[in-house]
Amino acid sequence: MDVFKKVSEIMQFSPEKMQKNGVFATGQLFCDVYCFEPGQAQSVHTHQGTDKVYFVLEGKGLFHVAGEQRELGKDEVVLAPSGEPHGVENPGPDRLKLLVVMAPPPSH
Repeated sequence: MDVFKKVSEIMQFSPEKMQKNGVFATGQLFCDVYCFEPGQAQSVHTHQGTDKVYFVLEGKGLFHVAGEQRELGKDEVVLAPSGEPHGVENPGPDRLKLLVVMAPPPSH
């Protein structure tokens, strides 16, 4: 496994839907970069037995976690604990880039 990566070389966007770009995946965690064009969203969902961290690399997003909603921007972070409903949307006008870490990885 390549343990050093340049995130800017991994990031890809799609006009159809938000893109999950894999960075690392082990038996203990996975790390992705999520890329959202304006108007794209990840619908609210849950993961049992897995915590998720969203870290905003660029842009602003509207985050839904455990019944709360908050706009976060660059260098802000939020935790979606196991079993709590969570999702994110990019209201625009700019692109949104997130570093996402989940541990342990979901079993789907």
